[in-house]
Amino acid sequence: MSTSQPAHNHPNPAPQSNAPAPNDPRTEKSDLPIEGMSCAACAIRIEKHVAKQPGVSTASVNFATKVATVHYDAAQTSPAKIASAVEDIGYTAILPSPPTTAENLPDSSAHHANADHTTHNAHDHAAHSTAEAALLPKIIFGAILNVPLLVIAMSHGTIEAFNTPWINWVQLALATPVVFWSGRYFYRSAWKGLKHFSANMDTLVALGTGAAYLYSLAATIFPAFFSTHSAAATEHAAHATHPAPVYFEAAAVIIVLIQLGKLLEARATRRTTEAISKLLQLQPQAARVIRNNIETQLPIASVLIGDRVLVRPGEKIPVDGTVELGRSAADESMLTGESMPVEKSTGSPVFASTLNTTGSLTIRVTKVGPDTVLQQIVKLVQDAQGSKAPIAKLADTVSAVFVPIVLLIAALTFTAWMLFAPAETRLSSALINAVSVLIIACPCALGLATPTAIMVGTGLGARRGILIKNGQALQAAANLSAIVLDKTGTITLGRLSVTHITPTASLSDSHLLKLAASAERHSEHPLAAAIVREAHTRGLTLAEPTDFQSTPGLGISATVEGRRLLIGKAEMLAQQGITLTNLPAAERFESQGQTVVHIANDSAEAGFIALADTLRPESQHAIAHMKSLGLHVVMLTGDNRRAANHIAQQLAIDEVHAEVSPQGKAEAIQRLQAAGHSVAMVGDGINDAPALARANVGIAMGAGTDAAIHAADITLMRSDLRAIPQAIALSRATIRTIRQNLAWAFIYNTLGIPLAAGLLFPFTGWLLSPMFASAAMAFSSVSVVTNSLRLRSRFPTQAQPNPPQR
Repeated sequence: MSTSQPAHNHPNPAPQSNAPAPNDPRTEKSDLPIEGMSCAACAIRIEKHVAKQPGVSTASVNFATKVATVHYDAAQTSPAKIASAVEDIGYTAILPSPPTTAENLPDSSAHHANADHTTHNAHDHAAHSTAEAALLPKIIFGAILNVPLLVIAMSHGTIEAFNTPWINWVQLALATPVVFWSGRYFYRSAWKGLKHFSANMDTLVALGTGAAYLYSLAATIFPAFFSTHSAAATEHAAHATHPAPVYFEAAAVIIVLIQLGKLLEARATRRTTEAISKLLQLQPQAARVIRNNIETQLPIASVLIGDRVLVRPGEKIPVDGTVELGRSAADESMLTGESMPVEKSTGSPVFASTLNTTGSLTIRVTKVGPDTVLQQIVKLVQDAQGSKAPIAKLADTVSAVFVPIVLLIAALTFTAWMLFAPAETRLSSALINAVSVLIIACPCALGLATPTAIMVGTGLGARRGILIKNGQALQAAANLSAIVLDKTGTITLGRLSVTHITPTASLSDSHLLKLAASAERHSEHPLAAAIVREAHTRGLTLAEPTDFQSTPGLGISATVEGRRLLIGKAEMLAQQGITLTNLPAAERFESQGQTVVHIANDSAEAGFIALADTLRPESQHAIAHMKSLGLHVVMLTGDNRRAANHIAQQLAIDEVHAEVSPQGKAEAIQRLQAAGHSVAMVGDGINDAPALARANVGIAMGAGTDAAIHAADITLMRSDLRAIPQAIALSRATIRTIRQNLAWAFIYNTLGIPLAAGLLFPFTGWLLSPMFASAAMAFSSVSVVTNSLRLRSRFPTQAQPNPPQR
């Protein structure tokens, strides 16, 4: 069971009608694997039944993953009660294992219980593997017996050895093991559904194959009753009769073809969850722990918060923590999609599953088990893959009534053929066409259309460091028409840097920079830090300043190497009677939104240094990509208008709002929405909370914290603006795939069922064999899953290289 928040005990539980909302503090969440589902109709039935239970606020059943996600009030119900409700309607819910706690760990002083959060995914893969293992021998056995059955059935009397009265008994002997061993699951499932007054795809298969088999059995036992009189034969011999037609091969072949379709579907569906599997495989299984100065290799489940862990070059980092000793670089591409290793030194954060490349590190553990960033990502992706997009609503509505409608159409087909077909063929024609209707109908394609695409899309996103919260966020991102970007830290690096140094004739660039940096070296002002950083970058040796004085809002003064320096605004130097001959040049930089620091040396002008918050290297390419997607790009910033306009001109941004407060950002988004735009806001997940909440889609960029992961609709694990258009393009491609899947599923059933019923027979003479109907039904489900998997070829998951620095 995965719990979003603990439930509080209330002395007076709310009645069923007052079940808490999913985000209510009382609400807990449980993921229950479901066994016994055969089609989307099963999922809808379970979903509706569970949602009616006391204390349940929402229930969602994913047919592709075979998992029910339930939000409930623990004061009113429990996973055991919910599982019991599922069993009441003929299905099995697998209860989650109780979480590991500090009390039942071997070391009772554990700081943290390293609970296993991989149960959901493990069960999902085990379920698919078990289904494949169970189906394969039945398919092989059925195929072997079907070969002679088909040879006999397709010979149509041309093979003399088969023209004997006992040939139907041979077909009976060949078909019976296929129907009752290979196909027994269908009949058991249909019987279970009948006991609970429900019908599903297995009901259709059982009725279709069962009717064909029972008719053929009766015709074999009582051939005289079912024999037909041939007008042609009567010309040569009075009352000459032919054996009644039998359809043993139809029943047997249908079962094998449908099982083959289920095998291919299970294999394809398993591939849609590969993203989670690959993420989980990144987790090391052991760690080198230092306790009492003794190095010990321990299973990862035994590592505790506060432990010290040694990681050697080339090894994966097993836990989240901070570097206590050592220097190295970590390859974090598996989490962020960023290809360049990240430098690590004392105090740097490190994350489980990332690769330590060059040096040894001693790490103090801060998070283990489900609290690590890796497991948080896995959990978020699992939740997203189990969610539903609004676009699936129509498919759910149709799936809920699909099987009863098909049964009705099959009954009408049988009746129509019995009424209007020639007397000598009416029973066999009515039977075969009704069977074709039952077999060709496929609610599975409807049930798989949305979840398989979401599973592939969200998995691909996670592999690229793009975490999409749920199906609703995915669809909203696909419908975006405008995107709002904060300037500082999003479009720019959020860090001032020196852009230009203009000394007077008596000084060089380096000498002026050295003097300014020496004077500013102990200042904490961002401008001072940028000047000192530039001096260090150039390898300059700084002097120690004396007589340091700061004038708030204007600048500083200090003595460096016997020279009295003034550093600050032009007004400060003017107050000291210093003439600035470089003022026009400085004003040109200021007109571009840059900040200019003037410097005087012993009461004489020494020059100036221009600084600016530089653009991210990828900003121009990323914004061009956004515009190519048809997005209206808006920049909001609290910075001054000159700086904002200068950046907007550089990047061809469509709309600029400067000197805007956090609340003003939310109001700007509201105005865009009023103008008809669907708006995304990109921020840091914390400072831009009002705007993120107001937007149709909130995107948190470069966020590796738990809070940020859960705060936004889309979380980008790397600070790379290019990930934003990638996320939107991925969302659009996923929703487009869902639409294609749904269109195929609806068109297939809309055309296939009338064709199977014989609606075109009076005009074209076309009839659909039940065997072809079963092949078409199997193909329809597999084609939907295969179409979803095509997303992987469109969005390869290689890490993103850094763009060249300007």
